This record gives sequence, structure tokens and C-alpha cells, in this order.
Amino acid sequence: MRLIYFISGLLTLYVYIIIAQAIMSWLVAFDVINLRNHFARNVWLALNAMTEPALRPIRRFLPNLRGIDISPVILILIILFIQQVVLGNLADALQTGS
Repeated sequence: MRLIYFISGLLTLYVYIIIAQAIMSWLVAFDVINLRNHFARNVWLALNAMTEPALRPIRRFLPNLRGIDISPVILILIILFIQQVVLGNLADALQTGS
């Protein structure tokens, strides 16, 4: 049961990372954050390294929306589904099986 809560916590942390990456991409696009800054570039690269492997397959199936990227929203919805349905049902099954 604790493993399920731990996995759920990791998924919640990953949602926050996805949100941070999306906000930072907006700030870079509107030239609020300059990637010539060493710290900003390192944060940008770290966030992209953590999120891009999960977002890339989603982007392959999405139509071109002319600069609007909804793949983070879809990934967050997938994570919420996993947390609520998959892990919730697994926790219920383990609880009734004991």
C-alpha cells in the first residue's frame, strides 16, 4: 500500500515538473527569460530532459495547431487517470485482498 502512495507522489511531482516546463517555455517564447543566462539554460535543459521523452510520443499523434502545444495537458490527464483509476483500483484490490 505504501508503494502505491509513493508512486502516486512521484506522479504528482512529475505533474509539477511538466507545469514548470510549460511555464518556462512560455517565458522563453515571450523573451522574459533569456537562455543565454547559464542558470536559466541549465534549468531549461533539465526540464526538457525530464519531460521530452514522455511528450514526444504524444506530439507525434497530435495535429499541428499552429504553435499551440497541448501535449503537456494530455500528459497530465494521462497521469491523473493513472493515479485515480489504475492506482486507486490497485489499492482497493490490495485492501480487500488482505
